[in-house]
Amino acid sequence: MTVLALTVSIVVLSAVEHVRQQARHSFGNTVSGVDLIVGARTGSLNLLLYSVFRVGSPTNNISWAAYQHIASGKQVAWAVPIALGDSYQGYRVMGTTADYFTHFSYGGKRKLKFASGKAFAGVLDVVLGSEVARKLHHKLGDQVVLAHGIASTSFSLHDDKPFKVAGILAPTGTPVDQTVHVSLQGIEAIHIDWQQGVKIPGKAVTTEQLADMDLQPTSITAFMLGLSSKMATFRVQREINHYSGEPLMAILPGVALSELWQMMATFEHTLRLISACVLVSALLGLSAMLLASIREREREIHLLRVIGAPPMFLFLLIELEALLISLVSIALGTLLLYLVLRTGGDYLASELGLHISANIWSESNLYIALMVILATMVAAAIPSLKAYRNARLK
Repeated sequence: MTVLALTVSIVVLSAVEHVRQQARHSFGNTVSGVDLIVGARTGSLNLLLYSVFRVGSPTNNISWAAYQHIASGKQVAWAVPIALGDSYQGYRVMGTTADYFTHFSYGGKRKLKFASGKAFAGVLDVVLGSEVARKLHHKLGDQVVLAHGIASTSFSLHDDKPFKVAGILAPTGTPVDQTVHVSLQGIEAIHIDWQQGVKIPGKAVTTEQLADMDLQPTSITAFMLGLSSKMATFRVQREINHYSGEPLMAILPGVALSELWQMMATFEHTLRLISACVLVSALLGLSAMLLASIREREREIHLLRVIGAPPMFLFLLIELEALLISLVSIALGTLLLYLVLRTGGDYLASELGLHISANIWSESNLYIALMVILATMVAAAIPSLKAYRNARLK
C-alpha cells in the first residue's frame, strides 16, 4: 500500500510538471510564422485574444484602405485580413481570404491541412475547424446558417443566405479547430441588406444577385503580417504604431503570448502545490509504515545486535528499505504515466485540444525523481533514528 500511495503521488507530480511544460510549449506555438498582428489601438493582450483566440471584441475596426496601404509595403511578404463579429452555434465566425490557409502556421511553422474538401472558392462557401465539424456532425456539402453577433444563442439569423461546407480542417490543437472560416466577400454578402445589426425591412438580396455586386469590405477587424526580413520587424512595427491615417497597433505574437502566459503563473503554482501535498501525504504514510514495522521487528533487530551488527548498520538498513521503496515507486510511476500518455494521447488531443507528448524523459522529471528520493530518505530518518536508538539501548 505504501508503494502504491507513493507511486500515485509520483504520477501526479510528474504528470502535472510534464503537462505544464507541454501546455506552455503548445500555447506558445498557437500562432507561428506570423511576424506582426495589427489591429485598432488597444491593449496588446486584447488584440492577441480576439485575433488569435477569438475571445473578446475589438475596440474598433480598421479601414480597408489602411490595410491595403500597409499590406503593400516593401517589407511585407504577405498579409491576411481578419473580420470577426458573427457566430455559428456558439463558435466564432472569421472572415478572411484563401491566403489564410497558405500562410497561417502553428506549432513550429506547421501549415494548416484539410481533412476533407478544400478552401472556399464561392462567396457562400465555408471551411470548418475540426472541432466544429466533429461536435456538430457536419460533412462536406452541409448547409450552415450563421447568426448575427457572438452570443451563444442568437435569434438574428442570416437564414436567407446559407453557406455550404466546402472544407474541413485537420485538428491542430489551436483555436483554429473552433473557428468557422468564410471569405470576406461572404461576410459582406450576409450583411448587405442589414443596417446597425438589424435586417432592413423590405430589402432582400438574393444569392443570384450577389454575383453582380461589389463585395469588397470597407473595414476589417485585424490582419496578420509576414515580413520578407526579420530584421525589419521592429521598424515596421514602429511605422504601424505611428501610422497617421488612423490609430493602429502592431504586436509581436510571441511576446504577447509570453505576457499572457505570465498571467497564468498562479494557476501553475497552484497545481504544483497540490502535487507537493500529495507527495508529502504519501511520504508521511511511508514514515508511519516504517515506524510500525520497527515495533514489529524488534526481535529481528535484537538478533542483528547479537550477531554483532552495529547501530549504524540498522540505521542504514532502514534507509535502504525506504530507498528501495522510492526506486520501485519511481519506476512504476514513470511506466504508468508513459502508458497513460501513450494510450490516451489521441483522446486528449481530440477532446481537450492538448497535444501531450509521451516522451517523459526530460531534465525536469529527472529532478523530480531525485527530489522524491531525497524526500524519502528524509521521511525515513525518524524510523531509522528510532531503530538506531533502540539498538544502542540493547
